[in-house]
Amino acid sequence: MGGAHFAFTDRWGGVSAAPYGELNLGGAVGDDPVAVRTNRELAAHALGLEPEHVVWMNQVHGRDVAVVDGPWVTAGAASAGDVPAVDAVVTARRGLALAVLTADCTPVLLADPVAGVVGAAHAGRPGMVAGVVPAAVAAMIELGAAPDRIVARTGPAVCGRCYEVPETMRAEVAAVVPEAWSRTSWGTPAVDVTAGVHAQLAALGVRDRRASPICTRESGDHYSYRRDRTTGRLAGYVWLAAEGGGREER
Repeated sequence: MGGAHFAFTDRWGGVSAAPYGELNLGGAVGDDPVAVRTNRELAAHALGLEPEHVVWMNQVHGRDVAVVDGPWVTAGAASAGDVPAVDAVVTARRGLALAVLTADCTPVLLADPVAGVVGAAHAGRPGMVAGVVPAAVAAMIELGAAPDRIVARTGPAVCGRCYEVPETMRAEVAAVVPEAWSRTSWGTPAVDVTAGVHAQLAALGVRDRRASPICTRESGDHYSYRRDRTTGRLAGYVWLAAEGGGREER
């Protein structure tokens, strides 16, 4: 039985020029497509993956989930127009890596190694409220996963102390996901998307959960849209080893 692998990138080790320097993996942010393709190849090889075995998404802050058994396009494709508009992907194919792009939103990686099912979701504030993470878990269950076996890892994201929003927006979010209610470190209304995602996972029966302590807005090693506006994208990857091996996290 292959083990579950989870990985999150930072912004270093790629070829993109400022303001995308260096390891920008997002193909719809204005960066040179050749640089993005090279960065995706570098990241995949660093993880022991083949670029053509990575599935990317065209993320639109919704809740649609796609079940996949292979990449949409040829290896290294960097254009958002090449892939369907979804915010979660799920697969039962071992060795196929699923990737999620973020620059403040919460990347959610999910795996049930026993069932041989993995999922990746892009949970920004709108997607969390819409229920993209519960939708991804439901799609995994359809493929044989069990909530109490699912391992969940969330990566670097803007924290609840930094994600300032208007009071009305905080109230709207908290009406759907109360655990996302937050306050900034300077005392204004805020939303904690990661806390909301973990509350949703807990309510679904996912017990093995872990969140990155890194706030993208505070970390110069990570891309942050709220901090820089024009910037690159990080990636989270999840996959199951084709055979042998235990859980590995990077």
